[in-house]
Amino acid sequence: MAATETVRLPAPARRDPMSAKILRGVGKLPLQIFLAVVALLWLVPTIGLFITSILPASEITTSGWWKIFAHPSLATFSNYSALFHNAGLTQAMKTTAYIAVGNTLLVVIVAALAGYAFAWLEFPGRDWIFIGVIALLVVPLQMALIPMFRLYDSFGIGGTVLSVILFHAAFGLPFAIFLLRNFFIGIPKDILESARIDGASELWIFLRLILPLGLPAIASLAIFQFLWTWNDLIVSLTFNVQPITVWINGQMRQFSSSIDIIAPAAFLSLVVPLVIFFAFQRYFVQGLLAGSVK
Repeated sequence: MAATETVRLPAPARRDPMSAKILRGVGKLPLQIFLAVVALLWLVPTIGLFITSILPASEITTSGWWKIFAHPSLATFSNYSALFHNAGLTQAMKTTAYIAVGNTLLVVIVAALAGYAFAWLEFPGRDWIFIGVIALLVVPLQMALIPMFRLYDSFGIGGTVLSVILFHAAFGLPFAIFLLRNFFIGIPKDILESARIDGASELWIFLRLILPLGLPAIASLAIFQFLWTWNDLIVSLTFNVQPITVWINGQMRQFSSSIDIIAPAAFLSLVVPLVIFFAFQRYFVQGLLAGSVK
């Protein structure tokens, strides 16, 4: 007589009673309140800047920006209308866009190629060269400002947008190469070997495999580089180029009479990086963890 096998059904998942869920929620409440207060305090300067930017200049000089809560009718967008008709600001915005976008594209392209080479190509002195790249991370940017300005001036590109792009690229590439190399080396080797067996060239592997798989790290790098370049002041000021940060700094000399220009211009310079960040935020955390786990 054949032995009968008993089939054991999985035990139903135990559901926590409502009282336990309430206790857990109450236990987390102090932390959530604390985080909400910190977030609110963090947003106060931004909110204050925006409200200041929509107040008439006469109201800004006589009272604080919080007066708008008692008199909402004071709000006006005439400051922004005048701002977009300011030739100096529009030119500064164009210069900032040229620098930020051009530098970001240059750094991403060069770093992606170099990161792939350091991760998967064999060539003499690869490890030592990579150690040299890592060593460049500790070089402070400020010590190279004057020497690089004199070098660019001798080449005839001093005081141009190209000089600022090249300078930022030089100091952004070590971190960019480090980040992308660590991400690329985590890609399974079998995928690359299968592509090589099928006759794929290194360029095809880079374009069709490495770039799509490395998109989180590349997008994260693009965010970092764009924000660093967009918010730059010292490099552009030294190289005699006028992006929006330098333009706003120039308006500060007449602070008492141009607050209605400074506030909307500062808020506008703040909004653009925020839009870029939120557009790519889903890749941001993945890029931050690039190479940390294999």
